[in-house]
Amino acid sequence: MSLWLTQVVVRCSLRSCIYSVKYCSSTVAGKNSCSSEQLSHIYGTKQIHSWRAASFKSPVRFYSLDASLEPENTKVVSPSVEGSLVLDEIQHPSGERQERSIFFQLLQHCGSPSDVLDLSQKYAASPRQISNCFTYMWSSIKKMSDEQRRCEIQLMFEHSGFDQLLESAMTNVRSMQNEDLAYSLLAMVSLGVPQRSRVVQLYLRACQERLNGFDEKSLSILASSLENMESTPNVVALKQGLRLVVEALLPRIKNIVALQTVMRLLGKEMPLDLKRKLERKAFSMAEQFTLPNTHYMISTMAKMGFYSKPLLDICSQTITENLPGVPFNRLLKVLLSCRELHYRDLTLLTGISDYIASTIDIWSQKEVVLFLSAFENLAFCPASLMAAFAQRVIANPDTLTLKDLLCVLKVYSSLNYSLQLDREQFLQSLSKTLDFYLHRMSSSQLLKACYCLCLLGHFPFAPLEKLLQGAKLEVLRREVTYVKKQEQMFQTLHLCLHLDQPVLPKPLSVPAIMMGEGTSSAPSVNPSLSRLLRDFLSDQADVVLQEMVTVENIYFVDAVISKPVAKQTLSEETQPQRMAVLCPASSAFCFGTSQPRGPLAVKLRHLKLLGYIPMTITEQVLKSEEKATQLLTQEIFPERTISTS
Repeated sequence: MSLWLTQVVVRCSLRSCIYSVKYCSSTVAGKNSCSSEQLSHIYGTKQIHSWRAASFKSPVRFYSLDASLEPENTKVVSPSVEGSLVLDEIQHPSGERQERSIFFQLLQHCGSPSDVLDLSQKYAASPRQISNCFTYMWSSIKKMSDEQRRCEIQLMFEHSGFDQLLESAMTNVRSMQNEDLAYSLLAMVSLGVPQRSRVVQLYLRACQERLNGFDEKSLSILASSLENMESTPNVVALKQGLRLVVEALLPRIKNIVALQTVMRLLGKEMPLDLKRKLERKAFSMAEQFTLPNTHYMISTMAKMGFYSKPLLDICSQTITENLPGVPFNRLLKVLLSCRELHYRDLTLLTGISDYIASTIDIWSQKEVVLFLSAFENLAFCPASLMAAFAQRVIANPDTLTLKDLLCVLKVYSSLNYSLQLDREQFLQSLSKTLDFYLHRMSSSQLLKACYCLCLLGHFPFAPLEKLLQGAKLEVLRREVTYVKKQEQMFQTLHLCLHLDQPVLPKPLSVPAIMMGEGTSSAPSVNPSLSRLLRDFLSDQADVVLQEMVTVENIYFVDAVISKPVAKQTLSEETQPQRMAVLCPASSAFCFGTSQPRGPLAVKLRHLKLLGYIPMTITEQVLKSEEKATQLLTQEIFPERTISTS
């Protein structure tokens, strides 16, 4: 048994006594690992749960839950009292100042909450020292692993000095400076002190009383405390008051981090006029933005639910120019925030993609897959990254987990990325990995995997055969989650098997019952496209126009133009040339390109196999009659273009 674990056992067993063994994690660095399994093995799970329950049922008055949040015999002090470091020093004699200096030196050497509590029991703590104790307790564990942190917090709750420290915090709440008050609240909430406990509620009330005296730093700390707190009456009231104070204090805020913290706290519920004021304030401070500030500003706007293109453009430019060295979590957060804001900057997205592709060896498999998923959610095709990752998969297909595999299939099929020379090798690598996971996949996972591969025009026999077995299909039919989307997947799968006609060891087909009723109600005619086509073909007597045509009982086509083909001989019989005109939404294409995404790409592929000549007119082109007419001329009457040129 390690030294660290031995000390844990001693402390837990003596939780009702004053500790005789001083615990200091700094002396056993690298051995701070306490798992719930280890403690369960020694004391049993029931005993551990009883400790945790006991810590939330302490009989001490300041820690118990009570309808009345005001402590006994507490006088309300005027909120106009101001605190400062200078005032704090003046209030203490030189001898006490020397003792405080020793206290802070010792505090800096504490490596765990228990160390801090041991120290606090040896001194009559001042308000500043109480605040620092809470802050140091949290800072000592926030970089630990989750398991270590849980264990240390459990030990903290069982330490006899913790109740004493909370009692001192209650007694001195009116004597604290505003900054200490805010720091203490933040640390208590972060350490897991119950938010409805009397001590936390009292600090919330104290913050309400002093709110007008908070400077921007104190407001920033308070905002961090409130960001993830439950919506109790005191929290709601404090947030409302904070909004009013921030609005009044806004012209005097000089620190961008403080501004961002407050912006995040006020969130999506704040009035639009206040959001505009915060936007103008942030824009006026744009020259102060550091690289981390730009990352945080984008995620802050996402937290606010506020789209400000000028601010986003400034942040995007700074990030694009300083990509080397930016850590994974910040880059991913930027992409996720852009998705939430519906903001896409082609230069930013291309820059991030190219940077990750050029440094792909430093990124783990999980990190690259998460990047790919984030790009796919933005409908952006990171071509360079997808090519580089495909090479990694071809070299080591066995490194893909099932979750990775499903994500990669979704990304590559959705973005319809063409690997050109490496296409078959890449798809074979994915199919090999899919075969390995077949026995572990649910029916819905298998359906999604086969659907994605069919979009890519690849038809591995083993997964398809297993999916189309009667037992698997029956499981899918019985699932509560079997919805229209899954019916559409089977419809596409059916068309791929029917039209692409892949060479398989034996024929496979999708039962009609899995495809539902085929097409739903037809969408309405696009009036702009209809008017354009009718005007364009008005002088063509031998050309037939059909609108809103259903193909194969699944695909809707906006218009079909049938044009006779000139005969080579008098006896020759010819079929009219059919052109399928589609007007897809911009979301059907990869952002910044004319490259169709998966569903549209397979639709175009199948229309070609059915003898149609597909052509797309985007909504953007349709807005310009001149451009749309020019495109129709090139596609339907190319001879006119040649004669004109």
